[in-house]
Amino acid sequence: MSDEPTEVGALSDDVKSALSRQILSIADGKRLLGIRYSDWLLGAPSIEAGIAMSSMCQDEWGHARLLYAMLKDLGHDPVVVEHERSAEDYANPDSLDGDFTDWAGVVAAILLLDGALSVAIQAFSEGDFEKARTRGPKMIAEETFHHDMGVAWFHRFSTANDEARARLQAAAKSELPRLIAWLDPQDVAARTLVDAGLMLSGAELVKRYETKVGSLVELIGVDFASIQADRSDWDVRRGRGPGAPSEDAVQRARGDLSRMLLVE
Repeated sequence: MSDEPTEVGALSDDVKSALSRQILSIADGKRLLGIRYSDWLLGAPSIEAGIAMSSMCQDEWGHARLLYAMLKDLGHDPVVVEHERSAEDYANPDSLDGDFTDWAGVVAAILLLDGALSVAIQAFSEGDFEKARTRGPKMIAEETFHHDMGVAWFHRFSTANDEARARLQAAAKSELPRLIAWLDPQDVAARTLVDAGLMLSGAELVKRYETKVGSLVELIGVDFASIQADRSDWDVRRGRGPGAPSEDAVQRARGDLSRMLLVE
């Protein structure tokens, strides 16, 4: 990685394709995470937690819009990307495909899913892609509150009753293998970005992720170092595991019903 930003026009087609996948994966993750957070505005265990979910939802949607806009320099129409793709084209981490079934799942997502996205953005902003350098730090600053909330709730669950602790432990064990794979896919596209100086290595991302969440998952009996990345049925095109978000989630992510009401 250099001190000077990389000009998009100087990138090869392979690098542009890998960069597009990286941006899209983070953007879709944030868009879908905002959807999942919004589902808990009224279902949170307190009014204060519901208000926090509203704030975090707005952050994620705002970040997604910024990321989608970056794709214009790479030859993509951001409007098409944001509003016209099918569920099978979404590149979000696959643990966002379904709903969070309980508050333990929400708490796991705040710390682990949100945390993985933040680690990826931080590493991306340290690379040579100019727009990531300029826009990434603001996103990271706004994510600080998300992490603090996740930490606080992890501590609450760790000292709660056995059932609450067991539910959070199960959610963490379910999410971590795929999230580690998402950060370190070990495929051609990931290596292309590293070689081009646009992204840190997957191994470095996982190391940072462990520093960020490892001691916290230990509170609920999860040894981060023992978790193995799950890259089974890896979808190289999207940089994620198999499957897709539900049609309902994608319709909401695209804003289908709201856009039908717009008057030009």
